[in-house]
Amino acid sequence: MAEEPPRHPSAKEILDASPAADWRTLDPANTLYMDLQAGRVVIELAPGFAPEHVANIRTLAREGFWDGLGIYRSQDNFVVQFGDADADAEDAAKAKSLGSAKTELPAEFARKADGPAFTRLPDVDGWAPEVGFVDGFPAARDPATGEAWLAHCYGALGAGRGGPPDSSNGSELYVVTGQSPRQLDRNITLVGRVVKGMELLSAIPRGPEPMGFYEKPEERTPIIAIRLASEVPESERTPLQVLRTDSRTFADATEARRNRRDDWYVRPAGHIDLCNVPLPVREAKH
Repeated sequence: MAEEPPRHPSAKEILDASPAADWRTLDPANTLYMDLQAGRVVIELAPGFAPEHVANIRTLAREGFWDGLGIYRSQDNFVVQFGDADADAEDAAKAKSLGSAKTELPAEFARKADGPAFTRLPDVDGWAPEVGFVDGFPAARDPATGEAWLAHCYGALGAGRGGPPDSSNGSELYVVTGQSPRQLDRNITLVGRVVKGMELLSAIPRGPEPMGFYEKPEERTPIIAIRLASEVPESERTPLQVLRTDSRTFADATEARRNRRDDWYVRPAGHIDLCNVPLPVREAKH
């Protein structure tokens, strides 16, 4: 009798069997809640890569900058964008004040790679010499220059800018909702990623060509509020844990997706793209 081939656990089975130590709870001081009429979007900020932008974003959130504004752009297969749609209007009085936040910030496109540990993927990438994860964020690095940077994967949160590299102040933000535009890496400051609620953003009706900006204010998606989780009463928070990307569970689950061995797959791919690696999230256990 022929021996049955060894059974390989699925990614879900690996996650279900994971030890508690392989999960981390989101830091409320680095977590944003974007409350929309359709529900809540939870965003994790990345101060390790964009400290000045994140500091400004924290200030803007505390002072309610985005409250009552809206998502004014939804470009098919690209991004949704939100902030003060009147900020560039000729009538400056229409623009919402930045309050005590800084009006000018340096470009924070990359950082030295000698900071937090880099969990490297063995897979080849077309945009960088090496790719992997830093503290749960998809990232890339170049050993020749000693630089590391965040990658424009689905769900990445970036700070819009004008022509000059240092023309962002963190008040106009966008979330990637389409195929990962990695050509933007190291050209715009990335400040975080959505960890829950992406379906609320990706389902927003697309704006008109060519860039998805709505022509009428009533077409925008209203933002009820954007707040730091640390400023929200604990009873109103969304308690989440994310899988540690430096854990054995993450490595095993990623391998299970790189080489699918269930009955449906005829041939394992042997490869996984950085932006196709799932970043598991679960409700925190009490």
